[in-house]
Amino acid sequence: MTYDVAALRAQFPALSAGIAYFDGPGGTQTPRPVIQAVADALAQPLSNRGRTTPGERNAEAIVAESRRAMADLLGAEPAGIVFGRSATQLVYDVSRTLAKTWSPGDEVIVTRLDHDSNIRPWIQAAEQAGATVRWADFDPATGELGVEDIRAVLCERTRLVAVTAASNLIGTRPPIAAISRAVHETGALLHVDGVHYTAHSLVDVGQLGADFFVCSPYKFLGPHHGVLAARPELLESLHPDKLLPSTDAVPERFELGTLPYEFLAGTRAAVDFLAGLDTAATGTRRRRLVSASAALEEHENVLRAQIDKGLSALEQVTVHSRAADRTPTLLLTFDDHDPADAYDFLAQRGVQAPAGSFYALEASRRLGLGDTGGLRVGLAPYNSTEDVDRLLEGLSDFLRLRGRVR
Repeated sequence: MTYDVAALRAQFPALSAGIAYFDGPGGTQTPRPVIQAVADALAQPLSNRGRTTPGERNAEAIVAESRRAMADLLGAEPAGIVFGRSATQLVYDVSRTLAKTWSPGDEVIVTRLDHDSNIRPWIQAAEQAGATVRWADFDPATGELGVEDIRAVLCERTRLVAVTAASNLIGTRPPIAAISRAVHETGALLHVDGVHYTAHSLVDVGQLGADFFVCSPYKFLGPHHGVLAARPELLESLHPDKLLPSTDAVPERFELGTLPYEFLAGTRAAVDFLAGLDTAATGTRRRRLVSASAALEEHENVLRAQIDKGLSALEQVTVHSRAADRTPTLLLTFDDHDPADAYDFLAQRGVQAPAGSFYALEASRRLGLGDTGGLRVGLAPYNSTEDVDRLLEGLSDFLRLRGRVR
């Protein structure tokens, strides 16, 4: 494997600002090929999809190419790829559609580890259907959520389990394949939030056993929108609310209104960019993505080890990211300092690591951090050892300060 971080960084115009970005979990910076793809899509003839005019054909090609790209990235079928405004919007759409099939006595399981976008839509849909919500907990001491935590609330009345493949707050990667087997034994469906997971792990929806899998391209170098992957035959069985003249074909029946063609072009370019992270890889795009994912994980593991070692030398720091299997995302709190002050201090030094609970309210509360959370340090493909040195130096200087810095 060959991972050239210097050459990679040269592809990101935003890095010329001199900022060390550790806010990847909230959204990554954008490489030139993605920016160019968006511009090119807007510069060519473009209109509603069809087969007659150049604009129609261009729009049709962009959608088809983007579905194939996301299918390659997720190990899914193009006919099972649905585009939406955001992952949150897609979860709401799926939850409302599935809730039409629920009734009093049915049960839905959500977890304390999840982002609220994989909790609240299911709770609200269950309430409207008269179904019961069950909570699966995680261990705040270790950050672990295992299959037995799900089994503890599973039963024959369970209709759906919603769980994250990776916590956007503390990085924990639950054993989704094992959870899937347990869920399917009861006849329930599994909805997986893959927004944080997709940015750091090779995705194979079939191997994971996810009936529904959502992600957001802007978390992995692409534009701002959402993607849902599901089996085409499962989508065929669902009937979302839609306009009468709009197509009932799958997956289009789930895509309300005109798609953002320029963003889809950027998403295809982002997948191609990711496929090139291992510069020595050859073969199909999926094969190159497999190699690239391994190269990226190796790169991020080296940087995470550097961060872990540096933090271990700092007093007053508590690291809440402790799971054995986790992404390179760390949540920090400090004995005598406010995480929000650390965010401000680092920002003044050109180091971007935000503070908060990042919509993972239940997880933050379960960790004893209330709604304010902590300082989140997350890696992205363009981070370097020099970035990490700046982060650790900034945190060291911050912790020498007495009291609050505001």
